[in-house]
Amino acid sequence: MGAALGVAVAVILIMVGQRAAAADLVQAPSAPQAVASVTEGPSPWQIRLRALGVITEESGYVNAVPGSGLSYSDTMTPELDISYFFTDNIAAELILGTTYANIVGQGTIGGLGKVGKVWLLPPTVTLQYHFTNLGDFKPYVGAGINYTIFYNQDADSADALKVKNTFGAALQVGFDYMVDQHWGVNFDVKKLFLKPDFDVTVDGAKLTGKAALDPWLIGAGVTYRF
Repeated sequence: MGAALGVAVAVILIMVGQRAAAADLVQAPSAPQAVASVTEGPSPWQIRLRALGVITEESGYVNAVPGSGLSYSDTMTPELDISYFFTDNIAAELILGTTYANIVGQGTIGGLGKVGKVWLLPPTVTLQYHFTNLGDFKPYVGAGINYTIFYNQDADSADALKVKNTFGAALQVGFDYMVDQHWGVNFDVKKLFLKPDFDVTVDGAKLTGKAALDPWLIGAGVTYRF
């Protein structure tokens, strides 16, 4: 009886030892590793839609007609801008819009009245610097180049009118005020240096001249950053 009890105790101790050894071999499950959250920056693409006032200079002349002058109508037009940000501070902007101008004789050709009407498409590209240390208020300055295409040209008091496409420089200043991550309001002023040559025929006489439009483009609208 005593020998049997001793054998039973020995078997129990062996079994307990084996279970303890097996437990040591089982690795505790590793704690779940925190997954670092990735915060994506804003998209480099941005668009703006503005209402634009086009205010032209009252300047120009007809060659070989001393004292001649020209003036042009001011207009309102929608404008679409597409921007791409290379960095937080540096962006390029493509400015798209179209409008028209009535051309009126002044000075010694004032008797002609309205010489004609032309439509113009002035796509402009500017390189901008954006100031980013003012919170939601984000001013910028820019400079670039413009190429203006004149189309749908109609003569009025003149027999024929042809304003020629031309390049010009552009300067820009403005700001966005961001309401949230994507939406903002925008105010923008641009100056185009635009002096196209033109051909005009009046009473059968073919003349040339220069139309110094040099418009101010003053716009306000909304900004959307993708």
